[in-house]
Amino acid sequence: QVQLVESGGGLVQAGGSLRLSCTASGRTNFRSYGIGWFRQAPGKGRQFVASITYKSTNTYYAAHAQGRFTISRDDDKNTAYLQMNDLRPEDTALYSCAADILGTAEYRDWGPGTQVTVSL
Repeated sequence: QVQLVESGGGLVQAGGSLRLSCTASGRTNFRSYGIGWFRQAPGKGRQFVASITYKSTNTYYAAHAQGRFTISRDDDKNTAYLQMNDLRPEDTALYSCAADILGTAEYRDWGPGTQVTVSL
């Protein structure tokens, strides 16, 4: 299994920015698998945000993230990032990352998440 931990969440005002990090701990073959970012607001289901494939050959974004969020990775640091700009109150959620080990978008080994709160 892959152990992932998110960081970088916080409280920002609408229009602000945050950069989330998703780091694999310990000895890991991080560069060999994709990473997805998801979010879940209170009372709602988990929602896809963005993903990045092995070697960063492809990136994917949900409609709500397109044009505002950017996913990237630094395999030498065992870390994937989610840069979030022009944040809106509806972006408020617990943001989690997970590994796509097989490259099939079947995400596993979820991190505990980092809270993002956007005020008006």
